[in-house]
Amino acid sequence: MNNRLAARRRAVASATADAGAGALLVTDARNIAYLTGFRGSGGAVLVQDDGDAVLCTDSRYELQVVEQPPDVGHVISRDYVAGVLARRRGPADAPLAVEADHLTLSASTALRRALVAAGAADAPIVETSGLVEQVRRAKDPVEIGLIERACRVVDEAWNHLVAHGLVAGGRSEREVAADLEHAMRRAGSDGVAFETIVASGPNGAHPHHVPGDRLLAAGDLVVVDFGATVSGYASDCTRTVALGGAADRLLDAYEVVRRAQLAGVSAVRTGLSCSELDSVSRDIISDAGFGEFFGHSLGHGVGLDVHEAPAVSSRSASTLSDGDVITIEPGIYLPGLGGIRIEDTVAVTGGGGRSLTTTSTALSVL
Repeated sequence: MNNRLAARRRAVASATADAGAGALLVTDARNIAYLTGFRGSGGAVLVQDDGDAVLCTDSRYELQVVEQPPDVGHVISRDYVAGVLARRRGPADAPLAVEADHLTLSASTALRRALVAAGAADAPIVETSGLVEQVRRAKDPVEIGLIERACRVVDEAWNHLVAHGLVAGGRSEREVAADLEHAMRRAGSDGVAFETIVASGPNGAHPHHVPGDRLLAAGDLVVVDFGATVSGYASDCTRTVALGGAADRLLDAYEVVRRAQLAGVSAVRTGLSCSELDSVSRDIISDAGFGEFFGHSLGHGVGLDVHEAPAVSSRSASTLSDGDVITIEPGIYLPGLGGIRIEDTVAVTGGGGRSLTTTSTALSVL
């Protein structure tokens, strides 16, 4: 584990040098965990030019940090930024990189205060965006294994819900979501990867519907989007089911989405541009006459965040590489009638794609 973390930090140090700085101040909690193994609610890390790092956190975690990799220095202080900067090597006024997307206003103020105290008030600050996240994009086999475990959790939980008749008429969206989250916990989830979506009937036309008190009813299609976390890594899955006989237009749309989703999963391979992959599924939906009802991108990367690089969209400049883990999730959303989305988490390995979520995508009529 220590060697894996050290290699990550060296890669980040190299990217930091390319950005014109000699060290990177890391303030995003997931990036801190990725680089050091530390999982606490407060702290900062400084990655030096050779990949050495120092972690500062407060006394709540004084015992926990002892268990962190021994090659990461530890400072116990409530002033996280000053704590790591005090251990910085080299000239105090050398360029320092920060995570512009994650540095809070209070942390920025603390940074300026620490630089003034070090006599480096004019030290250049290099704003970076997505620097660590780009290193995170390529998952190693251990990471893919954790994501696969998180996918097994959602498979088991979904099978439990269907087998026990918990997606049924007369039950509210909120009840179904609660049962699914409980089932994921029982199956080994550390928590949900995002707020579970249960969208029934016309609510299914809203891709990010929040489960409410609407009761599921005969004739509904029900869109269920859910994910689990295992050791910090996420899974993401969507299934759509029918309660009895649904409208013909919805059934037709379901089969179009299913064909588009299967084609997208089958097309995944190393070297394919993400925009081309988006087109594989999108063209099927458009050719069937539903193009205007598929507004979002085909998918996204999955890892420590449920949405991370690469973006799988028509505007993406990324190309698939071994180690990517992505979603394939086409949908059709018909206002006033309902919606369909089918989603799998797919690992790009050995030059091709392998679906990590494995429950059937054939339409279940419950």
